[in-house]
Formats: sequence, structure tokens, C-alpha cells
Amino acid sequence: MTSAAPARETEKPAVRPILLSEHPDRPTHRVYVKGQVVTTLRFKKAVDPDKTKMIGWEGRLEPLAVVRNKVLLEPIHDLDSDEAIPLAVTLVDGTEVAFLLRPTGHETWSWTDQQVNVFEDPKSFPAMHGALMRALEENDSLTKENTRYREEENSEDHALAALLTSGALAQTPFKLARYEDGQDDGIDIRATLYKGKGKAAVVFRVRNLSSKQPWSMKSARLLTVASGRERAVAARSSLATIAPGESGVIAIVADRSAFMEEGKPTSVFLELYRHDGLRQVLVQLDPDLVAQ
Repeated sequence: MTSAAPARETEKPAVRPILLSEHPDRPTHRVYVKGQVVTTLRFKKAVDPDKTKMIGWEGRLEPLAVVRNKVLLEPIHDLDSDEAIPLAVTLVDGTEVAFLLRPTGHETWSWTDQQVNVFEDPKSFPAMHGALMRALEENDSLTKENTRYREEENSEDHALAALLTSGALAQTPFKLARYEDGQDDGIDIRATLYKGKGKAAVVFRVRNLSSKQPWSMKSARLLTVASGRERAVAARSSLATIAPGESGVIAIVADRSAFMEEGKPTSVFLELYRHDGLRQVLVQLDPDLVAQ
């Protein structure tokens, strides 16, 4: 049932600006990195490679590379949640900038830095433009998220998924169809498939086997087997993040329309993607689950 694979959804490159401050109490800038993903720090001035160093990076990152005004970083694997790698960058004019390399978080708003543009003069046009673009992107993301929440509040499928997540099966129209089990890359998972009149549901009970890393679901997708067309699906989780050694419940509900293609019943693939974009669950749902 489980199937590890990179996410197929297209994501925009994660580019953000950092505006340096002359205040003596300024905090060390965080840079969020991910295993086998290159992060580029881009400065307005050239970087001195001999005076640019990381501390305690051995076995965690590839040796850093300096290309004119850019510093390239690539973790060998994901950093543990409590790891932090200090980085000191020195420009050719002697300016020193301190960074702290941190792992990408597990919250829904977390990101991996693919490029960080560092500006010494926060009042310069490029710095102000970069900050404005970042603010507009965040505002757009929050607006879309609020719209989605409002739509879900009035969605029957999301209400059913919430009932299943809370264990209130008796208050739903679903009946047991079958079980499926699987184990993959740090999780143990059991899926219970339910059938109903015009709707199907899957309840996943996920146990995080890792001793250090929390686990969370990034997204759920429903795709037709024949053509790969994406269908609407409702998802609810009992926990935003499943801590190491703990368990959580994820409920998925799909309408009969998701199983129709060109007027004929069709099977669909249900995919679950975890926090870092890796597909961790793949299960086939057949149209008999939504038979009238």
C-alpha cells in the first residue's frame, strides 16, 4: 500500500530576501535547508571563499562552494529537528554575515529555501522590491488558505471526514469494505476502506516509528487510473503533526463523481504526501465502493 515517491505537484521556487540590519542585537538569520536540495545564498558583492566557513558540517553537508557572489549549500540528508549548522560568510570588502542552517519544519507554513537574496542596504530598490514581492506572495497564500477553509466549512464531504477522524463512524453512512496494511520509511499505517451510497471513505491510522522526526501529511490527491486526471477529495487529520512514537488518524472522503470518467465508472489512485513532499501512500479505490 505504501509507496515512496517525489511529489508530482509543481511548486514555485522558494526565493526570499533577507535584509541585513546594523542593530547590534540583530538575530542570526535562519536558512532552511533540505537533504539533497541545493540552497543558494546570493549577495550583491563578491564572497571571499577563504573566509567563508561552516562549523560542524562534516557528514551533514557537502563542502560549500563559492561562485563569485553566491554560496552554494547542499545537505547530504535532512537535518534532525534539533540540529543547527553555523555559517559565517565574509564578503571581499570584509563584511561578515552570520547564518544558522536549520531543517525545514513540519508545519504547513514551512518552506525550504532554494535561493536567499541577501541585501546590505534595506532601503535599496532591489531590497524593497524583494521584500514587497515576498509580502504579496504570503498575503496571496493566506487569502487562498482562508478561502479554502471557508469552502470546507460548508462541505458535506469534509464534515464526514471530520466525523470519521473523531471515530464517530455510526454517525456516517459508511459500511466496512476491507483493510489494507503497510510500512514504509518510518511509519506503520493501516487503512480501513468504507463504502457508501454515492461516497467512499478511507481512514488511515498512522504510527510514527521514528525516534526523532515528527510526521505530518502535506496533501492528499485522487487521480483516475486511466488518465491521471485529478479529482476532488476531502481530508481531515486528528493531529497536525504526529510526534515520534505517537499515532494519528487521517480520514479521506470522495464523492461518486470522482469515480466517473467520460460517463463510465473508473478506479482511482489515492495518494498521501508527507510534510517534505514525498509520496508515502498509494492505494487503489475501485468504483464498487460508491455503488448505489
